[in-house]
Amino acid sequence: MSLKHFIETQDFTKAELLDIIQTVQLIKAADKQGCTPKLLQDASLAMIFEEPSTRTRVSFEVAMTELGGHALYLKPGEIHLGVRESLADTAQVLSRMVDVVMIRALKHETVTGFAEYAKVPVINGLTDFNHPTQVVCDVLTMMEHMPEGKKLEDLNVTFVGDATNVLSSLMFICTRMGMHFTHAAPKKYQAKPEWVRIAEENCKVSGGSFRMTEDPVGAVRDADFIYTDLWWWVGQEAEIPEREKAFMPRYQVNMDLLKKAPATCKVMHCLPASRGVEATDEVLDSPQSIIYDQSENRLHTEKGLLVWFVYPRLKRPSEELKAFHKGKIEAFLEKKLG
Repeated sequence: MSLKHFIETQDFTKAELLDIIQTVQLIKAADKQGCTPKLLQDASLAMIFEEPSTRTRVSFEVAMTELGGHALYLKPGEIHLGVRESLADTAQVLSRMVDVVMIRALKHETVTGFAEYAKVPVINGLTDFNHPTQVVCDVLTMMEHMPEGKKLEDLNVTFVGDATNVLSSLMFICTRMGMHFTHAAPKKYQAKPEWVRIAEENCKVSGGSFRMTEDPVGAVRDADFIYTDLWWWVGQEAEIPEREKAFMPRYQVNMDLLKKAPATCKVMHCLPASRGVEATDEVLDSPQSIIYDQSENRLHTEKGLLVWFVYPRLKRPSEELKAFHKGKIEAFLEKKLG
């Protein structure tokens, strides 16, 4: 099988993304009955983290274990990622030792640079530009909570908040799938022009729609899903007072705003959340909140992604070949050590 990476959802067609999601659904159904197949028996995953994460680490590590493989947690200071060793050398060395690499990086260029030289699949676990594993999980979660009578292409998704890496990824995948996406934020914090161009090009092909607005009430009026995220990211801590002033209280997802949406509307957040900031406890803990279903689906999504990209590349020797090599090694050891 030719080498494929999972760097951004734009690298895949709608049909391919739906195939990946269907794989996730099949594995999730098996998992719910305690029947997760060991599709990646004895395979190894290297997990490179430039910053910590609860969901990304736990979901990938548990996913690989339950699929029969093994995961290695590699954090800053433990490997020479682009510091004492080039990205190219690290990528090629790890490619000789593991079957797949997941990278959670501060800069998108780290992931793309690593993938350029890797000889095994590379999965993007988050960068400053995007978070593709999260949004595959998000679409799966939306499919599980669609209003009765609607299909994927009917869904209205409203993101209220800053132009984060989750916003870019969500607007890309939703418009790719033919969904209707709205971003509500103060003008200064709206999606970048280059992101808008990508979304609009997607819509021309998929039949979806994209719009931006400074009016959060109008943005949620027809929303099937309201999604929010943190108002600042790594390196933006000095901007917190300015950002809070720009977003609060108009863009906070609270009960007043939620009541402006249809009664069937669900609330989503990729977590971690700054409770009482971008969303209130009352909303995050309400019956309309599906944040924990969403969080659980990260585990199932990682299983599906790992299987999709790794399973076709694994060697599957016959029992006869296994027995031949085992016997040959044992005979040598018995002769030399017996």
